[in-house]
Amino acid sequence: MHSFVNDLERPIGTYLYGRRMYDVLVAWETMDTGEQPPVMRDYAEIWRAADKIVYSRTLETVSSARTRIERDFNPEAVRQLKARADRDISVGGPELAAQAIRAGLVDELHQFLTPIVVGGGNKFLPDGVRVELELLDERRFGNGVVHLHYRTRSPSRSRGLRV
Repeated sequence: MHSFVNDLERPIGTYLYGRRMYDVLVAWETMDTGEQPPVMRDYAEIWRAADKIVYSRTLETVSSARTRIERDFNPEAVRQLKARADRDISVGGPELAAQAIRAGLVDELHQFLTPIVVGGGNKFLPDGVRVELELLDERRFGNGVVHLHYRTRSPSRSRGLRV
């Protein structure tokens, strides 16, 4: 499954993260992957090579290269980023994803359904928004995880923004 995720992430040039998602993933910046399986080293390289924008009103500094902080999510700035991008952009974090969906910026959705019920949590699908989706692919993994890949019915003409 990790190899599959690596292949999904490989075309990403910029990650848009909420604060908590960044706090989790920034470990890849300095993680010693020398003794880890090749799939882990591969992901670390993919993550380190991409630009990152962290949306936070409280984060003072970042602890990763190629990273900047934005205080507020600005849909027009993200539209301009998409128009200039030569690689895909990914949104990580439920609240940020909901804002991008609400603003009509998302071209693709990748959902991983995991066979564990945890309860609660933040939802990434915003209330009061209707987006028609076209199923592009599905994949079932031996551990019960299902990946669903959708495209919005009216994708923009610029580089893809993924959730």
